[in-house]
Formats: sequence, C-alpha cells, structure tokens
Amino acid sequence: MESAQVHRYAHNFREVQQCTLLSIKTGGCSEDCSYCPQSSRYHTGLKPHKLMTKDAVMQAAKQAKEAGSTRFCMGAAWRDTVGRKTNFNQILEYVKEIRDMGMEVCCTLGMLEKQQALELKKAGLTAYNHNLDTSKEYYPNIITTRTYDERLETLQHVREAGINVCSGGIIGLGEAVEDRVGLLHTLATLPTHPESVPINALVAVKGTPLQDQKPVEIWEMIRMIATARIVMPKSMVRLSAGRVRFSMPEQALCFLAGANSIFTGEKLLTTPNNDYDADQVMFKILGLIPKAPSFTEEEAENCDEAVSTSG
Repeated sequence: MESAQVHRYAHNFREVQQCTLLSIKTGGCSEDCSYCPQSSRYHTGLKPHKLMTKDAVMQAAKQAKEAGSTRFCMGAAWRDTVGRKTNFNQILEYVKEIRDMGMEVCCTLGMLEKQQALELKKAGLTAYNHNLDTSKEYYPNIITTRTYDERLETLQHVREAGINVCSGGIIGLGEAVEDRVGLLHTLATLPTHPESVPINALVAVKGTPLQDQKPVEIWEMIRMIATARIVMPKSMVRLSAGRVRFSMPEQALCFLAGANSIFTGEKLLTTPNNDYDADQVMFKILGLIPKAPSFTEEEAENCDEAVSTSG
C-alpha cells in the first residue's frame, strides 16, 4: 500500500500520538452545523454548560496526562471569541498552566481574530483546531452561518501567529467522493500542510438534520486516511470521531494506512469514544508506542525550567 510506504518514510510507523479532547464550554452555539448536537437550533437533549472552572480543567488535564495523553485539546462551542474577553483570558490561563505540566495544548474556539491568535501563541498554545469539514462546494449544504473563506482566514491567522494548524474534516455527511478529494486538495494546497489532520466519521446524533445518515464504512475511512497520508506525508493524521464503532483489526488497518494520532478518553466533546484501557490493550497487541510530546527547542527549554522550578 503506497500510503504505508510514505508513512514509514516520513514517520516512526509504530508511534501514535495520544490526545485528549475536553469540552470546556458545551452547547448553546449559534451556528447551524448540521452534524452538531451543540447547536442551539436543534433539540438533541444536550444541556448547555458554561465555561468550566480552572480547577475542573486542570484536574481533567492531569488525568489525561496520567493516562498517557501528550496533547490536551480544549473545545468551546462558540461561533467566535469576539466579545468574550473574560472567558478568553481564562482560557489563556488554562493554556499556560497545562503547558507548564509538560503537555502540548490545543484549542478549538471557533473563528479567531489575528490578535487573539497572537495572544494564544504567547500563552504557549501548541496547535489550534479549525476543521474545514468538507469541500468548498458541498460546505453550504452543511453550514450556512459561516463561510468556507472565513474558516480559511482563521487558519491563516493561526499560521501567521506561529501556532501549529490542526484542520481536517468529516466524512459521511452525504457528500460525494469528489467532495472528499476536494477537502484533501484544499488542505494539501495550503501554503504549509496542517501539522495535524483529523479525519472524522460522522456520528449521527438524533435531533440533528443528519440524524439519518448511514454509518461510514471502514473502507471509506481507510481510503480517506491513506489519501491524506500520501498528499500530506509529514502531517499527523488523526483517526478521530467514529473510531468507537471500529473493531481493533479495523483500527489496525487505519494505522497501517497512515493514521498516527488518536483521541483517547471516553468522550469527544459530546459523543462517545474508546476508553483508555481499551486503547492501552490495543497499543500492546498492535505493538504501537505512544509518541512523546514535541516542542520547539526554545519551548522545550522553558518547559524544562518550569518542571525544575516546580520540582
């Protein structure tokens, strides 16, 4: 398989990055993303929650680190962060503290202004997630409250601030194969490839417009991962939402096709995910090893200092 050869050439093929995703502010979002239970437009039974306290977030980060995660991702269900100064400043504090624990930190907070991206970088943010979801052509069928170009603009602000870009999409939204190709083409022709490319299989949630979509077949997932690996050789390709439905042999095929990152922990924002114990068993059986966190040299020095002063 060509993607497996590319993967072995560009990466240590046994290494898999473990990331934990926490919803720090859930539901009540003004967007109309057809797949998302967090939109305030749909009745999915999801209870909105305000921004989590610092203690609760730090506790979750500590648990994630103890369970082997090296990257901690925080998601807030907002369209953007404009007019949320207090919340945004709190998140900057969370980023600093988690960074001082020696973990990579990622956020997904909706659209970002240039200045906010710079502030996140200063706080020590490793990566910012902002998915394109699908092709530019199919996108208006899924979301009408924000344009594709606005998504690309956020990615540009992130990149210009010197933060790693995490951007991928979802398959199983009713799109054609051409749309999957279009999504990967857009990502692969950005001025720099995203450092992380999450590939999600739709988890159809009752109450959303896409509740009746049929589940994505494992072969579609493998094909998507393999193509992402070939066109973006050095990116981390993350086997993301929907993984809970795939058996261990099926996941093994995804790793062989070039996936080298997973979300671990029982929940992905609001949908179920594989638990830590099951993943540890899978790593052992498949001979996979957890990937250590990676920082730039300057960051690593700061991190060492933080660890030595706190010790």
